[in-house]
Amino acid sequence: MGRSFESIRQGVQRIADHWARSSRALKKEDQQYGEEIVRLVKTHSSEAFIACDDPLEAAVFSALVETLKRQDQIESRMRKDMDHPDSR
Repeated sequence: MGRSFESIRQGVQRIADHWARSSRALKKEDQQYGEEIVRLVKTHSSEAFIACDDPLEAAVFSALVETLKRQDQIESRMRKDMDHPDSR
C-alpha cells in the first residue's frame, strides 16, 4: 500500500509548481520576480524542511533564507567597494 500523505518535500514542490503557474499570470514586468521566488524555494534540499510541519511554511522559509543570503552578499560587496574604492 502506498503513502497516503505527501512529504514536506513533495508539498514544497507542489507549491513551487503552483507558484510557477501563478507567475505566468502576472504582468509581464512582474513575471521575473515570481519566477525568482520559485527558484529560491527550490534552492534548499530536503534537510532544510525537517523542522517544518507545513509545506507552505517550508517554502516561505526557504525563500526568506535565500533572500537574506543574497542581501548579505550584496551588503558585503558594497562594504568591500567602500573600503577599497580603487579596486573596481
